[in-house]
Amino acid sequence: MTLAGKKIAILIAPRGTEEPEFKTPKEAVEAAGATVTVVGIEAGEAKTNNNDLDPGGSYTVDRAAKGISASEFDGLVIPGGCVGADKLRADADVVSFVRSFFEEAKPVGVICHGPWLLAEADVLNGRTVTSYTSIRKDIENAGGTWADKEVVTYKGLVTSRKPDDLAAFCAKIVEEFAEGKHPEQARSA
Repeated sequence: MTLAGKKIAILIAPRGTEEPEFKTPKEAVEAAGATVTVVGIEAGEAKTNNNDLDPGGSYTVDRAAKGISASEFDGLVIPGGCVGADKLRADADVVSFVRSFFEEAKPVGVICHGPWLLAEADVLNGRTVTSYTSIRKDIENAGGTWADKEVVTYKGLVTSRKPDDLAAFCAKIVEEFAEGKHPEQARSA
């Protein structure tokens, strides 16, 4: 499956995004031919974490979320890590950016604590998703249905639980990004 010609955005927090959940999906969509833009709260550098607390690598943030929207991209990846996801969901520009993908019916891949951003963007109502187990109640309180599965795909939205699920997650996001827009994705936006 090829993503040649596709533009994919991937989020990163200033510090705290889980490195394997950032690096592995980024490499997977690039290997499939996509051009990836790293989006954060502000442009510059961002440091990742491993196991939420151990230092990870440093990555270039290509663009700040302020002033951009899904119209510039074909898909979005939201990595997890409880520290990073919490920082991202507290930023109104990031939340608006996430919501714009649902408004434009574009595919989104989310792993681990990333669904916190979906709750903040108010796009979980009526959707079935998975996540790291500790945020199950947050998903349910936002109107979503939680499932304990390696990968859950719901009309253009791909979710996974944790780094152990990355192989299946990456395969599914490449497939969904290749398919393109999913009209049902805009339903809850």
